[in-house]
Amino acid sequence: MERKISPQGWFFIFLISLLGLNFILPFAKVIHSPYNWSGILFIAFGFVINIWADNLFKTFKTPVNPAQEPTYLITGGPFRFSRNPMYLGMAAILLGAAIVSRSLISFIFPAIFVGVMQKIFMPFEESIMESVFGNKYLYYEKKVRRWI
Repeated sequence: MERKISPQGWFFIFLISLLGLNFILPFAKVIHSPYNWSGILFIAFGFVINIWADNLFKTFKTPVNPAQEPTYLITGGPFRFSRNPMYLGMAAILLGAAIVSRSLISFIFPAIFVGVMQKIFMPFEESIMESVFGNKYLYYEKKVRRWI
């Protein structure tokens, strides 16, 4: 499958779809108020982990864009517990938005996002990382999970 749309593009497509569909077709509400506001914790976690990871990319002067060849293997910060903390953060934001919206249909968007990242982007990025960093990346890959 081609990667014409960036991971951030997929994230925004799913977020807008989640919010739009929730207003256009409000399906069964599966989480009752005030419990739905717990979704804000997932959204906050997603923002924090994305900003943290992005700052590490800037600190080590390696490209964030998965289409560009990396120049540094980041293994600290959120990369200690996830090889893909930015995707984890985006998935957390989508899950949090689904929880806040309370609508059953909203929960398909974080699931599809995870599937798209898992199928299209992660294998591509992992092959690049392996070709650039070799055994150093393979060791890291065995030590740290893709998501959490």
